[in-house]
Amino acid sequence: MKIIRKFIKNTYQKVLQSIAFYPVLLSLAFFILAIVGLRIENSEVIENIKEEIPFLFIQDYETARSILSTLIGGILSLTVFSFTMVMVVLNQASSDFSPRLLPGLISNKRHQIILGIYIGTLLYCIIILISLGAYGIDSKALGLSTMIAALSGVVCIGLFVYFIHSISGAILIHNIIDRIFDASNDYLEDELKKQAEMKVGLKYASTDDWQTISCNETGYFRGFDISLLSNSLKNEKNQIAVLPYINQHLWKGMPLLKVMAPISDNDHENLIFCVHISPDRHEGEKGIGGMIKLMEIAVKAMSPGINDPGTAIDAITKLGRLLRKFVQFSPVTSERVREGELILIRNNIGAGELMRIIIQPIRFYAKEDVLVLYELIEALRYVENSPNIPGESREIVREELKILLGDVEYNIKNEADKQRLLSVFKL
Repeated sequence: MKIIRKFIKNTYQKVLQSIAFYPVLLSLAFFILAIVGLRIENSEVIENIKEEIPFLFIQDYETARSILSTLIGGILSLTVFSFTMVMVVLNQASSDFSPRLLPGLISNKRHQIILGIYIGTLLYCIIILISLGAYGIDSKALGLSTMIAALSGVVCIGLFVYFIHSISGAILIHNIIDRIFDASNDYLEDELKKQAEMKVGLKYASTDDWQTISCNETGYFRGFDISLLSNSLKNEKNQIAVLPYINQHLWKGMPLLKVMAPISDNDHENLIFCVHISPDRHEGEKGIGGMIKLMEIAVKAMSPGINDPGTAIDAITKLGRLLRKFVQFSPVTSERVREGELILIRNNIGAGELMRIIIQPIRFYAKEDVLVLYELIEALRYVENSPNIPGESREIVREELKILLGDVEYNIKNEADKQRLLSVFKL
């Protein structure tokens, strides 16, 4: 049962990121609508409505056939053009910003719904046109279905206008940065609330003499699913330490978990089963996934082919706000599994690792750009002055500022620009 549950969870996440998810569902809904419409077409209720408002129903066979044929051709053109626009947007985002942004653009629900309505309406019109040919000259039998097809065509025209507006805004880099920031910020807010509720923050958990469980595959750690734990583990008075932080890369054979008390072989397999490891580094915005995407946008913007310091500055200002919240996490947190005796210990990413993954690439590629360096210094000073930051993390941020100071002194050749940047460190 738990194998099925894990399979459903993983499949659900993959399906949501597919561009065909909503189009398939809506196409199926329109197919059912066509079948139901044909079934109730000659019912007494529909016949009474036709007598009351006959001007809303197509009564001429040729008119109905022309309307359906026109709708099929027009909506097919809208669908092809819309899909082409999506591919152009994805190609531009990949080349100008980062290929890791594509999953977020592909999984845009609004665009998927619009494309689904296009395809669904097209399928609906085809079914009604086939039925119209079966009924022949007696077009009154399909007056309701033809009217619904015409109304759906009008809706598709309105959605096309909205689609052009939406797809034009989706490719704007500041909207992409804001979307990634909002997703990452919401995740961090939730995690900080959970940590405050648990009220168990540790600087260090000694697990040297605990039993080690190694990783059985290579990939990126996505989390430990407590709901998949067996009852024998939940009810046992034991402690389990999850060693990697979310999004950390693991090699096969690396230490993955540590258990305080010995466990059975079945429980050993169950613990490995609860771990989610993905081959994709940029799956979602959880953990540092969103920050890595913002870092890559900033780095790409500073490349010679793009040369867009404004975008880099925008990404850095968002990274500063996220870093300020990230360094507030305790290095180690623990929680008691609900309705059980088991205690789960989790490791969070440290400030030093954050500096290496997020700040170092930007510092390297922007070492000669005065504007970007200024914003990077301001962002790190903003993080350093956070009132809730642990002392060790504050020292790591200060060390990164010292490294940045050395880069400024070595790489900025203009003496006036150098002095302006050095004055920022003294504020």
